[in-house]
Amino acid sequence: MIEKRIFKRALITGISGSGGSYLAEHILNNHKEVEVHGIARWHSTTTSNNLENISNDVKIHECDLNDFSSILHVLKLVKPDVIFHLASHANVRAGFITPLSVIQNNVMGTSNLYEAIRSADLDPIIQLCSTSEVYGQVDPLDIPIKESCPLRPTSPYAVSKTTQDHLGFAYWKSYGMKIIRTRMFAYFNPRRADLFATSFARQVALIEAGKQKELLHGNLDSVRTMIDVRDAMNSYWQAAVFCEPGEAYNIGGPKVITVGEFLNILKNMAKIEIPTRVNPDLLRPSDVTLQIPDISKFVAATNWEAKYTFEQSIEHLLNYWREKIEKTI
Repeated sequence: MIEKRIFKRALITGISGSGGSYLAEHILNNHKEVEVHGIARWHSTTTSNNLENISNDVKIHECDLNDFSSILHVLKLVKPDVIFHLASHANVRAGFITPLSVIQNNVMGTSNLYEAIRSADLDPIIQLCSTSEVYGQVDPLDIPIKESCPLRPTSPYAVSKTTQDHLGFAYWKSYGMKIIRTRMFAYFNPRRADLFATSFARQVALIEAGKQKELLHGNLDSVRTMIDVRDAMNSYWQAAVFCEPGEAYNIGGPKVITVGEFLNILKNMAKIEIPTRVNPDLLRPSDVTLQIPDISKFVAATNWEAKYTFEQSIEHLLNYWREKIEKTI
C-alpha cells in the first residue's frame, strides 16, 4: 500500500447527481478537514434536491463540461488537489435512443476536463468513475472479471465509458496526469431511478401506496453483484487516497444475485402482494448479463471492505422510496 494521501480541496463533477451527492455527503461526514466543491450544469435543476441536506456545506459552481472556458474558470478558482470525475450521461437504455448525445457528452466532457486541468497547470489526483459496462459480454471463462479482461462494450453508453477509460490511461501515459480508473459494478443507489434495483423499490412503494397497480420489469436473468451506494462512495475516496495513477481497479460487492431473485426478495418484503409484468420497452437491444468482478487488486491497494450488508442495503433502498412516496400523498 502506498503512503496515504492528504487532501484539502476536493472537486466533484456531477455533484448534483445521484452518485456525486452521496460522495459529497461521505466526504463531509467522514473527512471534515476537506473543503468540498462541485460543478453542476444550470439545467440540472431536477436533481438539485439531492443536495438539500448539505447545501450549506458545499460550494456549487455552475459549469458545463462541454464548455471548456467554464471548466477552466472553476479549476483556476478552486485549485483542487483531488478531482472525482462522476459527471456522465449514465442511463444505459436511454443511450440506445440518443447514442450521439451520450457519446458527445461523455467523451468530449472528459476530454475538456483533462485539457482544462493541463491548461490550468494543476496536478491533482483524478479519480475517474468508470463502469463494469466497459467489459460488455464476458466469456464465462473470464469470470470473475479481472482488470485485464478485454474491453468489449456493447452499448453506446459503454462505448463512451470505455473511451473515457482509455483517455484516462492515455493522459497518464502521455502527460503524467495522476488519473486512477475505477470500474464500478452494480450498486444500490436510491437516488438513481433508472437502475433496476431502484426502479423495483420505487414501484413497490407506489403499489403499497395504491398509486400503481403492477410492477413493470425488463430482463430478469442478468447476474449481478451488489454493493451499497454508501460503500461505493467510500471506495472512491479510498481509491483517491491509496491507489496508483495509471491503474484500473474493479470495485463491487460480494453478493451474487440475478435481477429476478432480487425482485422476489423485494416482493417478499412488501406489505401487500406485488403483481409483476414484463414491459418490452424495458428490454435493451443488447444486454450485459454476467457481471461478477475480481476486486482483489483494489482490496490489496486500499484494505477496503463493505460496511453494509445486503439486507441493510435493501432496507435502506426500500425505506427511502417509501418515505419519498409518503410525502407526496
